[in-house]
Amino acid sequence: MEKGYLVLNKRASVSRPGKSRDDDYDVLADGVAVGRIFKVRLGGRTPWVWTLAFGHHEGRTPTHGYAESCEAAMAAFAKSWRRA
Repeated sequence: MEKGYLVLNKRASVSRPGKSRDDDYDVLADGVAVGRIFKVRLGGRTPWVWTLAFGHHEGRTPTHGYAESCEAAMAAFAKSWRRA
């Protein structure tokens, strides 16, 4: 696997005990949690939110956003991540 490769960790509950949900993921880079992707309820819709973790956003913009699917959220996360 190439360095800097981003991976969705399907067990977000490992880093956030008590938060076990099928629609809540950690984003890992080189084995370190650098962000999160999760589904929210917002005005009758259920978009996905992506966010860079504090300490991993320096030089990257935007640092968070909304997407209509988990795949679109991951693509937006990756685009922001690679801007640094």
